[in-house]
Amino acid sequence: MLRFLRQNASSWLIKIILGAIVLVFVFWGVGSFRAQRKDRVALVNGEAITSKEYKEAYNNVIERLRQQLGNNLNDDMIKMFNVQNQALDMLIDKKLMLQEAAKLNLRVTNDELADTIRQIKAFQADGNFDSRIYKNVLSQNRLTPEEFEIVQKESVLIEKIRSFILSNVKVSEQEAIEWFKWENTSVTVDFVLFEPGKYDDIDPTSDEISSFFENHKESYKADAMIKVRFLRFDPDAYSSEVEITNEEIRDYYENNLEKFKTQKTVGARHVLIKLDQSSNPETVEKKRKATLDILKLAREGMDFADLAKQYSECPSKDRGGYLGEFKKDAMVKPFAEKAFQMKAGEISEPVRTQYGWHIIRVEKINEEKTVSFKEAKDNIRNKLVKEKATNLAYEEAESVYDASFEGDDLIKNAEARGINIVTTDFFTKNKGPDVKINAEIKNCSAFASYAFNLALMEIGNIQDFEDGYYIIQPIEKIPEKIPEIEDVEENIRIDLIKQLQDEKASKDANEFLIALRDNKSPEDTKSEDTKWDTECKKLNLTTIATGFFKRNDSVPHIGSEQNISQAAFKQLSNENMLPEAPVKGKKGYYIIKFKDRKEPELNEFEKDKEKIKDKLLNQKMVKTFDAWLASIRNKSIISIEKGFME
Repeated sequence: MLRFLRQNASSWLIKIILGAIVLVFVFWGVGSFRAQRKDRVALVNGEAITSKEYKEAYNNVIERLRQQLGNNLNDDMIKMFNVQNQALDMLIDKKLMLQEAAKLNLRVTNDELADTIRQIKAFQADGNFDSRIYKNVLSQNRLTPEEFEIVQKESVLIEKIRSFILSNVKVSEQEAIEWFKWENTSVTVDFVLFEPGKYDDIDPTSDEISSFFENHKESYKADAMIKVRFLRFDPDAYSSEVEITNEEIRDYYENNLEKFKTQKTVGARHVLIKLDQSSNPETVEKKRKATLDILKLAREGMDFADLAKQYSECPSKDRGGYLGEFKKDAMVKPFAEKAFQMKAGEISEPVRTQYGWHIIRVEKINEEKTVSFKEAKDNIRNKLVKEKATNLAYEEAESVYDASFEGDDLIKNAEARGINIVTTDFFTKNKGPDVKINAEIKNCSAFASYAFNLALMEIGNIQDFEDGYYIIQPIEKIPEKIPEIEDVEENIRIDLIKQLQDEKASKDANEFLIALRDNKSPEDTKSEDTKWDTECKKLNLTTIATGFFKRNDSVPHIGSEQNISQAAFKQLSNENMLPEAPVKGKKGYYIIKFKDRKEPELNEFEKDKEKIKDKLLNQKMVKTFDAWLASIRNKSIISIEKGFME
């Protein structure tokens, strides 16, 4: 069956989409197909995790972070995300799951494996598996079909054990109701705020400043600084040296015809009448008849966009149901199949999908076409010029690097070739070079991070910082140091004043709360309110009422303050109207007082019951599987090679 998949195909026109398999590579790594290596990094119940597996898993985690963070990813962030442990933990968990699957005698047949591979869209053309695309995608990821099939088989096996463990996880209606109440109960409170910034009469003495500095010296430590010189080899500067012949352009065009093909697209509007997939036959038919009534109006000449605005239950209704121009694989199958069979101006019969009943009106059809050589010629020339110029820039950088060893060699070699050498001012690792230099370097953070990893006068390897190739040489370094108090006295004074203001606000808030509790009559709510008003007048405090808010809402007149929200819901009630202590917020210290609590109406629960149960089920499944995996891990013998994580 797998041989059949590799050898047969029905179409080869598709833009390769890697997303479907990237997740497998990113999460699990692809090193398991070459086991039994001598160089292992860990043992899991006697089975080795090799250094090759680890390296691939590590690189996959880095790539995932790079996709999320782009150029912001640096060495410090890699340490913060603890990538080493992430990669090793994923490999250990994978090994444990496969071992448990074996104990449970779970298997993946060749037919099952073939079917899962056939369903991966990255390997399809026009919805059908294409062996040519399959091999091309794997080749681009440096994999053979045999290697990928082992990875995919393990992925299916892991999904089987996950389904086995979670098959009995359920959410009862009572659980859903309790969650609904918890999530939608609201409270309202009164509050006063003690703002540190309002204590503007604080003037610390010299002794207090000196004492504060002694206790906080580390926070005033000056960052290490570095000065470098560097050469930049900009590909654009080499473009004038490049000559591209018509034969080269023609060869590129003929060898890359697929790149110049565009898929058929359709521009369409639709009216959607929503329908749950679990709806009974009577509801399905009722909705279909409602759709037919709208179709009749459309065919009688009413403007389709106006009908969509009036009747459609899709967010596109505000645009008159317009969905834009889309490829066939961009829409759910029944919708796409129908839309791509229609002519421009045609209106369809009702089409059923997982979302409900659709009426489709095709506005425009863009047939599949191939960009002609004449149309593509200029773009191909520019591409080839850029590629060759980039190669020339790298070759020049390589020539300078090979001829430079130490000291002033970099300067001599640059001058001999007429290349401008730039010397920066001192800069820190976090800030990078100054603004003038920063303007010349696209990826300044990567530049600074690399420079700080070089020894003094060391000539670094050729680096690509997205706007050319660089050779960097540190020429001066200033280590981090604790400054003299005179150099940072004003900063110390500002920091000390902020601390004293905060302490004063905290002290006054605590005294206010104590005063509210003194001589309080638990039975008399009016007494509580009177005491509150009296103490507020003494301190000239303004009481503000929040109005009702839910647990996860922003608190009215305060903002997003989880500490305040938690105190209001967990600590306050009719019996206990005041918090245990002042609540610290972003603006200062809050004293809050209970006013009222309101539970939601259960008829609202019925509307969203299924969504709530699905959400709770997903949460419960994650917790259940994590707990199962943790218990397996605790019972296993896992050893990491000595010194590996150091």
